[in-house]
Amino acid sequence: MFVLVVAFGFGSIGLSWLIAPKKPSPEKLAPYECGIVPEHEPAQRFPVKFYLVAMLFVIFDIETIFLFAWAVQFRELGWYGIAAVGIFTFLVIETLGYVWKRGALDWNVKRRSRYVREEEAA
Repeated sequence: MFVLVVAFGFGSIGLSWLIAPKKPSPEKLAPYECGIVPEHEPAQRFPVKFYLVAMLFVIFDIETIFLFAWAVQFRELGWYGIAAVGIFTFLVIETLGYVWKRGALDWNVKRRSRYVREEEAA
C-alpha cells in the first residue's frame, strides 16, 4: 500500500510536469496575492521583534492548552495539580516579565549596542 501511495505521488508530480505549459511569463511567475495586483515591493522586512512576539504568542497559546488539560483533570490531581500548575504559570509569567524588562516588547525604542556607548564615552 505504501508503495502505491509513493508511486501515485511521484506519478502525479511527473505527469503535471509533462503536460504543464512551458511558457513562463512575468505574470505567471508573480506570486498570487488574493487577486490584488501588487503595485510595489514591500518597503522593508519585518523587524526581528515581530518574530519574538510571535514566538511569545505561541508559548502562551501552548500554556493555555496545558491549562485546559489541567482543568479537565482538576479534581483527580488535587493539591499536587494545583501546585504544579501554579509553578508552571509562575515560570511562564516570570519569563514574560524578563522579556518585558529587557525591552524586547518595546517597538519604538532603538537599542544601541554596548560597543557604541563605550565609543561615545571615550
